[in-house]
Amino acid sequence: MQAEHLSYIVPPSSRSSNYIALRFCNSSKNSTGEKASSSQFMVVYQYGSAVLFNMEEHEVESYIGIIKKHASGLLNEMRKDDYAVQEKPHLSEDMQGGADYIVLKSLDIDSIRIIGSVLGQSIALDYFVSQVDGMVEEFAGINRGMEKTGTFTMDRKKLFQLVGKANSNLADVILRVGLFDRSEIAWRDAKYAQIYEYLREEYEVTQRFGNLDFKLKFVEHNIHFLQEVLQNRKSDLLEWCIIVLLTIENVIGIYEIVHESTAIATVFPL
Repeated sequence: MQAEHLSYIVPPSSRSSNYIALRFCNSSKNSTGEKASSSQFMVVYQYGSAVLFNMEEHEVESYIGIIKKHASGLLNEMRKDDYAVQEKPHLSEDMQGGADYIVLKSLDIDSIRIIGSVLGQSIALDYFVSQVDGMVEEFAGINRGMEKTGTFTMDRKKLFQLVGKANSNLADVILRVGLFDRSEIAWRDAKYAQIYEYLREEYEVTQRFGNLDFKLKFVEHNIHFLQEVLQNRKSDLLEWCIIVLLTIENVIGIYEIVHESTAIATVFPL
């Protein structure tokens, strides 16, 4: 994607390599009829999120189409969120926040990167939470079934798939999404650090990850329990196999003894 749209790429200002920022120029007429030029931005992250700035609703799909051509896979349902960013050069402070909006004294490319990073992480976190919620519901159904019948039906392959899914979700949130990675832009400038911390608090990123981690611990506990049950079943099966083999061996031994006794009785009659 970067090679195909090289002319639109905004050069990075940090060493982070999990995203690319693109700037598109758009000419339109404002309410007074005068021609005005405005820049549109799209920040695309490797883990699957994209954040679009200054675009009309009818334009979004065409820009999303650019991403779709280079995506390794598509979700059944696209998740999206809207957040308002306003620029007021005469603002006394660097920023002011409100319900679902933020006002900046100056909106530059680093501000867009900071805002995009938090919004991208937030929407990705929504996806992973939905994945874990699905696993929690699946285990809740298994537990309800065990409550009624006293047993459960699940093969080891299915259980191992759930183990892999739970582990990969947690790894993706920490490593790919970089939920707790330090932002170099925010680290260099207190103005951007203020925006970064405000948005993370606004979107409750840390708290939502805490809830996700709690649900994963519930899944992990259930997986551990079911693994023990399956292991006990396997041990019981092995024990029964051993019992059957010993029984067969004893039957063969008794048969041989009886057969030899009959032969001796036939050759040397009393």
